[in-house]
Amino acid sequence: MKADFRFYGFKEDFRDSYARDRDRIIHSSSFRRLEYKTQVFLNHEGDYFRTRLTHSLEVSQIARTLAKTLGLNESLCEAIALAHDLGHTPFGHIGGDTLDELLKDSGSKFGFDHNFQSFRVLTKLEKRYQEFDGLNLTFATLEGVLKHSIPYKKIFLEPFDKSFNLDKHPSIEAMIVDRADEIAYISADIDDGIKYGLIDVDSLLYEPLAIEIDEMTKKDGLSPKDRLYRHRFVANLITFLVENFIDYSRKNIKEIDKNQPLCSCFDASESVPVGFEKNIETEIKMLKKYLFENLYRHEKIVKKMYAGKQCIKGLFVAYMSDEDLLPTKEKNLLKKRSKNRVVADYIASMTDRYAMSQYQELYGV
Repeated sequence: MKADFRFYGFKEDFRDSYARDRDRIIHSSSFRRLEYKTQVFLNHEGDYFRTRLTHSLEVSQIARTLAKTLGLNESLCEAIALAHDLGHTPFGHIGGDTLDELLKDSGSKFGFDHNFQSFRVLTKLEKRYQEFDGLNLTFATLEGVLKHSIPYKKIFLEPFDKSFNLDKHPSIEAMIVDRADEIAYISADIDDGIKYGLIDVDSLLYEPLAIEIDEMTKKDGLSPKDRLYRHRFVANLITFLVENFIDYSRKNIKEIDKNQPLCSCFDASESVPVGFEKNIETEIKMLKKYLFENLYRHEKIVKKMYAGKQCIKGLFVAYMSDEDLLPTKEKNLLKKRSKNRVVADYIASMTDRYAMSQYQELYGV
C-alpha cells in the first residue's frame, strides 16, 4: 500500500498506525451510509432499531474491551470492527445474496461476498487521494476486514490480492472482532426482536443459554413481566459472553509466541485460539438456531426482505440494460471495469431508502 502522510504543524503523526486507520474509516462516505442500511429491521421501521452503523459501534465497543483485557492491540480491533460491514448492501444479507446471484448469472467470474466488498471499499471504491484509490490503510487492518470470519476460501480474491494468504488465519485481533460481532448481533437481535414483538420471551427461555441469563436477571429482582427485564437480560447476556470469552481465550493466548508477526500467524487448518468454552459454543449455536427460526424467518421480516430483494433485482436489470441511467461517476468507471461489477458496486453502496426511491422512480411504483 502507498503512503502519503502530511501533517500540518507536526513533523510526524501523533497517532499510531491503527488509530490513523480508524480515523480514515470513520470519516469515509461508506461509514456514514451505514446509518441507513438494514441490520435486521428496515431502517424506516423506526428510530429504535439497530442499523449497520449502530451495530458496527457495538461490535467495536465489545472488541475493544476484549482486546484491552487480553493485552492485545485495541486500536487494531477498533479499526477492523468499524470497517467490517462497509461492504454490506441495502436490505441486509438478502441484498448480498441477491447481488451474488445476479453477478454470477450475468457472467461474472466472481460473485458477491460482503467481506471482500468491504475490502474493495477500503482499497478501490473510496477515493481520498489523487494518486491512488482507497483509504491507504495498513495491511493488518485490511487483512482483518477481509478475513475476520471463516471460511476464507469463499472470498473472491483477485490477482493483486495474493499477499492476503487464505491458507493463514489473520491476526488474533481480527478473530476477536469476529466473535465480538457474534456477541453484538445475538444480543441486539434479541433486544430488537422482543421490542418489536416477534420473539416470545417464554419460548426464548427454553434455550439453555437464555435460561442461564434469566437466572442472572432474576438476581436483579426482575421477571419477564417487568419493564426493565429486557434491558437487564441483554446486558447480562453480553457480560456473560464477554467474561466467558476472556476466561477461555486468556489461557490460549499465554501460550502464543509474542514475537510472531501480527498478521497471518497460524495455518487456517489450525483451530482458532480464541473463543468460548465448548459447552457455551454449543449453547450459542442453539440460540442462533432459535433466532433463525423465530426472528429471521418471521413472516414480517421475510416480507420486508422479499421487497428488498425485488428492489435490488429491478435496479440491476435497469442499469444493465441502459447504462445512461447510471450517474456520471459510474459511467466513467465502465471504461476500466466490467458493467456488472460497476452496477453491483453502485447498488451495494446505496442505503435502503435511496435504493427504494430509485426503484420507485424507475418503475413508477
